[in-house]
Amino acid sequence: RKRTWVADADECKKRGSIETARAIYAHALTVFVTKKSIWLKAAQLEKSHGTRESLDALLRKAVTYRPQAEVLWLMGAKEKWLAGDVPAARAILQEAYAAIPNSEEIWLAAFKLEFENHEPERARMLLAKARERGGTEREWMKSAIVERELGNTAEERRLLDEGLKIFPSFFKLWLMLGQLEERLGHLEQAKEAYESGLKHCPSCIPLWLSLANLEEKMNGLSKARAVLTMARKKNPQNPELWLAAVRAESRHGYKKESDILMAKALQECPNSGILWAASIEMVPRPQRKTKSMDALKKCDHDPHVIAAVAKLFWHDRKVDKARSWLNRAVTLAPDIGDFWALYYKFELQHGIEENQKDVLKRCIIAEPKHGEKWQAISKAVENSHQPTEAILKKVVVALGKEESSAENSKQ
Repeated sequence: RKRTWVADADECKKRGSIETARAIYAHALTVFVTKKSIWLKAAQLEKSHGTRESLDALLRKAVTYRPQAEVLWLMGAKEKWLAGDVPAARAILQEAYAAIPNSEEIWLAAFKLEFENHEPERARMLLAKARERGGTEREWMKSAIVERELGNTAEERRLLDEGLKIFPSFFKLWLMLGQLEERLGHLEQAKEAYESGLKHCPSCIPLWLSLANLEEKMNGLSKARAVLTMARKKNPQNPELWLAAVRAESRHGYKKESDILMAKALQECPNSGILWAASIEMVPRPQRKTKSMDALKKCDHDPHVIAAVAKLFWHDRKVDKARSWLNRAVTLAPDIGDFWALYYKFELQHGIEENQKDVLKRCIIAEPKHGEKWQAISKAVENSHQPTEAILKKVVVALGKEESSAENSKQ
């Protein structure tokens, strides 16, 4: 019965019969009053088609029947926050951790609420309490992040060191320790941090990449090569490591070496979208169409390849095709900010204001967290607390700079 009702409600929703869907959920909830999945479906319906008040009332009711369901409390608190009512969001989270005292998600949501609303002392206090209760690896990490933002280097280092004693195989703490030393210009100590991290987490790709970049900075290409070769030995068939090796050769002008490495990389990882996308951009322009056909044969649903093909259409001024392929990329991978930035940059160049606003609005709803350029910018200390729109615009600027330097190097 439960499945039938949920399927019926979904059908009604698709047809636009919102009242009928609402009535089906309401009836289902009289029978299955403790079913979290139905409460969630009903809440999503109110979120899309109801009012803030109707959603709030439904979530209030939901947590009285399912007080152990984190997701319902979190949704209620987030809605209050989005409506600009921070005290109400805070109150919901306080009720939530009275109901589920050991929930990491609830503690971290409470921390985030304070931190994002410029209440660092409250955020600190919450994390200190969480650590006293034993503290999870993420709680230790967030504690160090707060100190990093406040510029308290010594306290950040203390928390990372303490956290690593308890969680030596949590790679993010090693990564943060290395980054802290790099920011302070202590390159030898940074190297030690990455190397110690790799002893505990030999399959952690971000640590290998950080060590390779640092070696390149300190001792040049041959050292970076050695690190990346070792990394590939320990982690075969990893596209990111291959791509880093290809790019290192390119950066130093060794085109032949980078082409050889790319051919080997595609042999070892024939279905890697990031490698195919990079190889499309590496070949001379007349060969790109053929290369993109090869890429699509191997991975036609990969968003990286789709974005690379969109760029080809864009360069050839095939505006409608470029737009539709960029749209495919963000639909397939809404969490990758780099694709949103490409799409927005494209609309700034070729679209009307309405298109630009539409991409911006969709990006804000998607709240992307990943993407090479996106993460580099969003995780920079000076950009913390920046809204999605600000990050998007900064990534667009970075893409523009990258394009013009690529053009200059070809001339």
